[in-house]
Amino acid sequence: MKAVAREAKVSQGILHYYFTNKRAMLIAVLETVMADLNRRLAKLLGSAHDPRARLRAVIKGCLDLADENSQFWIVFVEFWGEMMHDQELLRFNAALYRQIRRMLSALVVEGARSGLFRRIDPEEAGAVILALVDGVSLQRTFDPKAFTREQATRFCEEAIRRYLEKR
Repeated sequence: MKAVAREAKVSQGILHYYFTNKRAMLIAVLETVMADLNRRLAKLLGSAHDPRARLRAVIKGCLDLADENSQFWIVFVEFWGEMMHDQELLRFNAALYRQIRRMLSALVVEGARSGLFRRIDPEEAGAVILALVDGVSLQRTFDPKAFTREQATRFCEEAIRRYLEKR
């Protein structure tokens, strides 16, 4: 909390007034970051006309966020480090990931029903899609010269298309 107070140029007392401990501060920051991602995705999803387009919108939103705000992943990495020693943070993170997997699973179910995707376990598909996009986003954050955003988008879309296409 001392380092955060120093970086924010506020007193530790101010931080403790708003946050009872580091856990509360991390959760508040993560909630803010996730609210930003949810706003971005809602805007992108609203203009997409079918499940395939909505999946592309999710990919675009996540990869754009990694490029436009690298702090997003830095917050997550800090959070992950802390959660390994804190059951409440671990539960909070699990709930966030469940929420994202459910959203992706719903798109997979909708795509399968409309004939765009093969029939597949939607929960498994949500986990695979999230793992791919998370992994590529992390790589873009920590090694932005490894590949361009356009390349990242192209190979995420291609991998997901191949994974979900009818066989």
